[in-house]
Amino acid sequence: MNYSPKKGEHHGLPYDPFKSSAIPRPIGWLSTQSKDGVDNLAPYSQYQNLTWDPPMVMFAANQSILGGRKDTVRNAEETGWFVWNMATWDLREAVNISAKASTDDVDEFEAAGVAKESCIEAPGARVAGSPVQFECEYVQTIRIPTGNEVSTVDLVIGRVAHVHIADDIILPNGKLDILKIKPIARLGYYDYTVINEIFEMKAPAASAEELAGLEGKNV
Repeated sequence: MNYSPKKGEHHGLPYDPFKSSAIPRPIGWLSTQSKDGVDNLAPYSQYQNLTWDPPMVMFAANQSILGGRKDTVRNAEETGWFVWNMATWDLREAVNISAKASTDDVDEFEAAGVAKESCIEAPGARVAGSPVQFECEYVQTIRIPTGNEVSTVDLVIGRVAHVHIADDIILPNGKLDILKIKPIARLGYYDYTVINEIFEMKAPAASAEELAGLEGKNV
């Protein structure tokens, strides 16, 4: 089969295959604080790292079903900060609860039963039980209109200013113990996946410098 979204053609399936094809997607479980001091916590399935020197990340937020832009976007722009918290198997229920659309006076940490931990520079809190967190300094927003009020997207870019890592997930070789962490990722439909198996492949004919870069090895 094939179909053209550009031409407005429908795929003819009972469920849209688009989101279930670009998978798995890291979850941007993002905490922010409003200018009025209300803590916000919400998961975003369009999240990714951009580059490493300096380390930068991005997330894409559609518009709120309650109307207007998402609280996370507005808070990041107004305070200059957002925090990424790694979503894990143990925290999956809290991640799901925090996905509920709420008004800006609701503290989603409290709603999801998530303990708070203070940040170094970012206002607000990070998820205490998350094994890895990035405090991200806001860089810019790229707004992409789509002609649909809800699907219009705000692409937010941040520079990682502080990295927090739980000591008990660092292996003796200096790598993170991903199998212990069990990060979860977004699929399509109502589906998620969890990392419980890892395999290694080295790029063929790569130089020592290229291999070090791919592995993230300090040389």
